[in-house]
Amino acid sequence: MSEDVLVTYISRYGSTTEVAEKVGERLRERGLDAEVKPAAEVDSLEGVDRVVFGAPLYIGSLLKGGPEFLAKHQQALQSKSVAVFALGPLEPEELAEEGNSQLEAALTKAAPWLQPIDAREFIGKYDPATLRGCDKMLTWFPASPLKGRPATDNRDWPAIEAWADELAARAPAQA
Repeated sequence: MSEDVLVTYISRYGSTTEVAEKVGERLRERGLDAEVKPAAEVDSLEGVDRVVFGAPLYIGSLLKGGPEFLAKHQQALQSKSVAVFALGPLEPEELAEEGNSQLEAALTKAAPWLQPIDAREFIGKYDPATLRGCDKMLTWFPASPLKGRPATDNRDWPAIEAWADELAARAPAQA
């Protein structure tokens, strides 16, 4: 009997979407029935055994829509196995220094009641050519770490796949 897993996410520029799709693909390859769906399209968690939730971190907070999803589904999430991933730092050194601290702080702020079975922060992607609105304005300020920063994609796909494999390998009672 296969478990039903919902991999749901918030994404502004598509990078988190790509990671969620990879996680869902790996879970399916390991025998789980995994559906990947934007959080805005999730009306109910009925019939779902596990939830994997992903969001980018912007200035130490989950992207708008993330806290709203968690609050909307609080009651259901408290009775399910939940894992969380976030894309944050842009360089491996930044992730090594910070570990999961940004994600842990963001989750504590957004959903202090949430007790995920695992929460993992991964390196994100940055492309200044895709930025819009206020995000683009941040690159104009001389003190901004994004000013003049070139496009980078340092996402560690083997680490993301290994994490999805770890989630799939958990026994239902552990999940």
